Amino acid sequence: MDSSSVQDLIQKGMPDAKVEVSGPDGVHFEALVVSPAFAGKLPLARHRMVYATLGDLMGGAIHALSLRTLTPEEAARG
Repeated sequence: MDSSSVQDLIQKGMPDAKVEVSGPDGVHFEALVVSPAFAGKLPLARHRMVYATLGDLMGGAIHALSLRTLTPEEAARG
C-alpha cells in the first residue's frame, strides 16, 4: 500500500473532496481531507466517513491513519 493508493481510494469514495495523503513507510499514513460533506458533522463522524472509503484495509494494509478533516470554509481560515 502506498500513499497514492490511499489517496485514490478516499477520492473515489468522496469525489467532492480535496485529498492529500502522505506515508513514506507504507503502513502509517497522514491525510488531509477537505469536503463540503463534513459541514455540521463532529470530528468522529467525519473520520468514519473517510474510514468507510477504505473498508477492510483499515487495521490491515493500513495500520494507522492520522486524519485532518475540514470543510472548505475551515480550510480557508487556516
